[in-house]
Amino acid sequence: MEVATATEASAPAASGGAAPQNHPFPWLDAAISEPYYFLHLLAFFSYFAARSAALAADDGGELHHRLLRREIQAVLVFLVLFVVKIVKEETWETFIADSLLYAKGLLLAVTLVIDYWLALGYFLGFVVIYAVAQQPPYDGLGHSNHLTPLQLESLLTEEPTSRFWLVEFRTSFSATCIQASSVLPELSNIYSNKNISFGIIDLGHFPNAAAKFGISMWDHLPTYILFDKATEVARFPEVTSESKVFVPKVTKKLLCQHFDLDRRLIEYLST
Repeated sequence: MEVATATEASAPAASGGAAPQNHPFPWLDAAISEPYYFLHLLAFFSYFAARSAALAADDGGELHHRLLRREIQAVLVFLVLFVVKIVKEETWETFIADSLLYAKGLLLAVTLVIDYWLALGYFLGFVVIYAVAQQPPYDGLGHSNHLTPLQLESLLTEEPTSRFWLVEFRTSFSATCIQASSVLPELSNIYSNKNISFGIIDLGHFPNAAAKFGISMWDHLPTYILFDKATEVARFPEVTSESKVFVPKVTKKLLCQHFDLDRRLIEYLST
């Protein structure tokens, strides 16, 4: 049984036979088409309307000076945090999530200068956005595969196409899974070969599979399991008392070291 290993190019258009071009500004397309980003943009841009209305009602000009000083402070703080996060973070999903969190906190601090009720309104608005929209995960597959539990079982037991399978078990409602969603596809671009393949199973679609693989749906997601044919040889996070207290942040370097991917690649290349 074969499973597609990469996102295939779209079929050529009927007229002219040329493949459709990608959007020239993918970030702008995502900002408009994804409710999570679009609602945040509306919330942030609505501040300018609220600011104008507040300053129009300010007779003495005292509010203008206090607000301008707080806005400058907020922008400087955000820029410092922005630079620190862009240097430290490994995935864009985590960087965007953290940047939005900082921006929302600073916006609330600025609106407190205008009016406490306005700040409360923005706080409730952000709570509503959190409830109705989720950050979209990384949409690339690299050389990994979206699998069902039955497909995985078949790939491991019935004429296995690879000796090793590194499988990520995730859910679409977990912020941690979303922020780590690009790690496995990027690893698959580097380490995928005839000896090791990469797969992704969404436990939100197959919750019954969690118990089969000894995975909790409510903590320690995503979980990564390395199979040698049908046998589990390693997993992250490991099922220990210490892992229930602290789970390191998922990074490409951590997974590479934990599953010894460099050694496995060297062994494959040397054969």
